[in-house]
Amino acid sequence: MIHIKNVTVEGRLDNVTFEIPANQQVHIIGPNGSGKSTLLASLAGVISYEGQIILNNTEISTFSLEELSKVRAYLAQNEKPVFNVTVYEYLRLSLPVHVTLSHKKVTDVVSHLIDLLNVRDKLTSSIHQLSGGEWQRVRIIGCCLQVWPELNPDGELLILDEPAAPLDIGQERYLYSLLNEAKEQGLSVIMANHDLNRSLQYSEYVVLLSDSKSVCCGMTDEVVTAKTIQNVFHTGVQQIEIEEKRHLIFD
Repeated sequence: MIHIKNVTVEGRLDNVTFEIPANQQVHIIGPNGSGKSTLLASLAGVISYEGQIILNNTEISTFSLEELSKVRAYLAQNEKPVFNVTVYEYLRLSLPVHVTLSHKKVTDVVSHLIDLLNVRDKLTSSIHQLSGGEWQRVRIIGCCLQVWPELNPDGELLILDEPAAPLDIGQERYLYSLLNEAKEQGLSVIMANHDLNRSLQYSEYVVLLSDSKSVCCGMTDEVVTAKTIQNVFHTGVQQIEIEEKRHLIFD
């Protein structure tokens, strides 16, 4: 369980309080500028904040960068790094410091994740030769390798800022298969997401932000409703059911 209490980042987050259950896929949703990225950066321990963020009875801000790197991986929204390496080299750099590719367990996990996100044919390519969707998938694999419990028993959190944004429909399927497996491995997945129907389909818990504040949080079916979404996003929303699954249609 992660406890967020009165978290404030001046001009970006205002007194946000909620709890995030462990070992679930949690989606942070809300309009552009509502504070989603700031909240995730705070949870990742990479920006300063007022208030409290407690993981395992310890305040996140007291962790060193080395300690943070053991318990959480953080995918921010950013461009490719200036250094030039192959995909294989980038993934090798993403491994926990105590493991090497010479261990069979490591090679098995790396091979599995590469196949799951369908990037095996890119291993010898420079990261600067990749498309946006290819690079995003490589970055996601790198984050997973950092905290994958089979390789890192201290790994607990995957924090992802709009991981699906550069992906096409087919690539999104790879992503959510990976995230489901990450959860099965014992990781908690906390991610910002714009596709509310994907949140209905895949998340178990949702935090809804608006104007830098938390509007509500709870089980997905309780938060992602036509009425709530219409009030926050100021757009017409209808709710339908297809094969016993809820979907939102926007006017």
